[in-house]
Amino acid sequence: MKVLLLGVGMQGKAALYDLVQRDEVSHIIAADWDFAALQAHVEERGYGRKVQCEQVDATNPDELDRLIGQGVDVIIDLLPTPFINTIVAAALRNQVHLTFTSYNTPELEAVADEVEAAGITILPEFGLDPGIDLVMLGHAARSLDSVEDVFCYGSGIPDIAAADNPIKYKISWTFEGVMKSYRREGWLVQDGKVVHIDTSAMFAPENVHMVDIEGIGTLEAYPNGDARPYAALLDLEQSSLHRLGRYAMRWPGHSAFWKKIVDLHLLDTEPIVVDGHPVSPQKFMAAALAPHLQYGDDEQDVTIIRVEVKGMKDGKRKHLIYQMVDKRNLETGFMSMNRTVGYTVSIGALMIGSGQLAKRGLLSPVQDIPFGRFVQELAERGIEVTVEEE
Repeated sequence: MKVLLLGVGMQGKAALYDLVQRDEVSHIIAADWDFAALQAHVEERGYGRKVQCEQVDATNPDELDRLIGQGVDVIIDLLPTPFINTIVAAALRNQVHLTFTSYNTPELEAVADEVEAAGITILPEFGLDPGIDLVMLGHAARSLDSVEDVFCYGSGIPDIAAADNPIKYKISWTFEGVMKSYRREGWLVQDGKVVHIDTSAMFAPENVHMVDIEGIGTLEAYPNGDARPYAALLDLEQSSLHRLGRYAMRWPGHSAFWKKIVDLHLLDTEPIVVDGHPVSPQKFMAAALAPHLQYGDDEQDVTIIRVEVKGMKDGKRKHLIYQMVDKRNLETGFMSMNRTVGYTVSIGALMIGSGQLAKRGLLSPVQDIPFGRFVQELAERGIEVTVEEE
């Protein structure tokens, strides 16, 4: 199997590492804009002749066609999200399978019939969140005869030993993206009714609740965007749900701190003038805090996905809890965020390229990923998923 890996940043390095370990992968074309850094990384890791380094300008269709035309069986796209539609077009044009970690796009949905007609597989949303969470959600919902409550939790936080700053948080993803998410409106279903969460209210006390995670401790959960699409993804009628929620989790005190910051307008995006220069408060906060929120070489991050689904099975009320808790691997150096995103998308590429995932067209992690096989693949990489029933 020959794989083209587009983008070798934090998550891409983990995906590359995983691909190198797999006997079924004969050759990897690793492509990134920063060719020098990519080549240095490959040499440092000793990946040898199995990895071919290339520089890529993803805005240039000819460059993409040149790379894909080297006998590639499947593409992994880990470039920034603005390139997704360009990569999709290249995969379709060259009739090569593709998987990526970001959310599906309207443009991809519009060419779904063309993807199927071309006889290729495109698997979006296959990382941590979205990704592992969606596979869990799909399996949990299918395990019940009817579903009343759906809760999905995600978290990327420092291990308690590394949570040594005032907000008990460190950066394992783009911090500017985190800041943007802290001013995002949300929607939940509570008592059968849709509830809107204003951009300034996600950290309000009435919207925050506590969750106990075995082996980690008690975390606080706050609304994380729009939960309503889960109903359609799970093929459920929103009107039939009693409760539906999508939440992020942090160490206690996080919400109270950021509620004050939001109320002080320090996460506003509209620039203010400082010494004659326009400055976005949000960008300033990200730039000012980021240097002080970095992980040390011996510190671990923790990623958590927790899915709770309640409903009926064979006339009995059931409460299913699917959970993944993972920590940084200090031997490889990969953060848990790198592992759970990079390894997952690598698994997707391997399943497609080996024929384990034989369905063609635009796929969904909710419906189309075999749960047992996927969990087994994660376990082989040291990422454990547990299932409990109450």
